[in-house]
Amino acid sequence: MTLREWFWIILLGTVWGGSFIFNALLIRELGPLWVTAIRVGIGALGCWVFLFARGKKVPTHWKLWLALGLLGVLNYAIPFALFPMAQKSLASGVAAIVNALTPIMTVIVSHFWRGGERISWSKSVGVVAGFSGVTVLALPALTGGGDSQVWAIAACLLATLCYALALNVARQFREVEATALTSIALTGSAVAAIPVAFIFEGLPQIQLGSTWLAALAIGLVSTAFTFQVMYRLLPRVGATNFSTTTLIAPVSAIILGTVFLDEVILPSHLLGMAIIFVGLTFIDGRLPRLLGWQMR
Repeated sequence: MTLREWFWIILLGTVWGGSFIFNALLIRELGPLWVTAIRVGIGALGCWVFLFARGKKVPTHWKLWLALGLLGVLNYAIPFALFPMAQKSLASGVAAIVNALTPIMTVIVSHFWRGGERISWSKSVGVVAGFSGVTVLALPALTGGGDSQVWAIAACLLATLCYALALNVARQFREVEATALTSIALTGSAVAAIPVAFIFEGLPQIQLGSTWLAALAIGLVSTAFTFQVMYRLLPRVGATNFSTTTLIAPVSAIILGTVFLDEVILPSHLLGMAIIFVGLTFIDGRLPRLLGWQMR
């Protein structure tokens, strides 16, 4: 990859790590359903402004809108609610570490998906390592030695499963222009999320300026901006190189959470992160190639 491409990879990983900090700020005044509703709502508006500014054509077939809207619910509305829900009992850095399991969860889903990629021996090792890392993360909760709760880690795992399913579903929309795809999918998730938030959490009450700033940041920067960059960078660098963003995001979240939120990261959290990262290097084949292993 070029230096410019590495810049965008590092920037995306850092920004996505920051989204966990924005979640932590938002849940001080908002319920998790309103966190996701505000995020996808602002993100959708930002994407539509960008789409019309670039003069892109908007697909008009209602079946495509419905399909992309449902994809948005799976890829945005559900996981974006699960993470802030989990962060009521989980440090931002730990949530970001579990989020790094997304490529590993994708390997599992793809193996069973019709027409998907079958799992190899190296990927099998990566999957085992990844879930071993999550087990290490859960040890403080299981032994009563930390604030992280098992249910919260399970919620984060469910979010990564949503991402993995959505990634496989999204393959059928490769011909749809990236900006239009993101705009319609985020609109679908907003249409679903906003009424649900009203029904279950009532009218939101925001009094802190930091909440408004976090809402704008997570909607425009962590959602609208990053997904526009992602869909343009991915074809140039490939899925394997792009997956390195999942290594950067937890580091970003841990540093930002420690500095701005006074969150405590336990040694077991760092060990769990290290094991997950080893699993990721087996998933994309980096470590086996480095060691000269022939694993198929």
